[in-house]
Amino acid sequence: MTARSQDDDVPWLSPDQQRDWRSLIALLATLPTALDTQLKCQAGLNAFEYHVLAALSGSPDRTLPMSRLASLSQGSLSRLSHAVTRLEHAGWVRRSSCSTAGRRVDARLTDAGWVKLQESAPGHVREARRLVVDALTPEQLAALGEAARVIVSVANPTVAGQLA
Repeated sequence: MTARSQDDDVPWLSPDQQRDWRSLIALLATLPTALDTQLKCQAGLNAFEYHVLAALSGSPDRTLPMSRLASLSQGSLSRLSHAVTRLEHAGWVRRSSCSTAGRRVDARLTDAGWVKLQESAPGHVREARRLVVDALTPEQLAALGEAARVIVSVANPTVAGQLA
């Protein structure tokens, strides 16, 4: 089969679909940067570190296995390890071996980390509201949320299961 005949089988996007696709790509490029900038300026955290703290805060005893934390924060174990090292140096997270689970390493949100998250959350929520929640009608926000869940369920069903 030649490259030309393979191209003939491609279901090319219509002009309206191209516009919507480019809008989605622009959203994916600009929104994370804007949220990250707010967190760095106001809280001294990047967005990934914030999500690590938030994931720990919602878990029993504020503790999670590193592998589960990587999944919840949507990062690789390597990226998570580097972030947790930074958070440990700040006194916000503590790593420990779990003696009952073999070689498993747990991450635990410290009391200082809990305080840091409580101090950081209001600014982050205000920025999320400014950029997304308050910029849309309730119907648009609901449609965006539903569309996002559908896309995530196709792209990564494991992550989609965490959104329910």
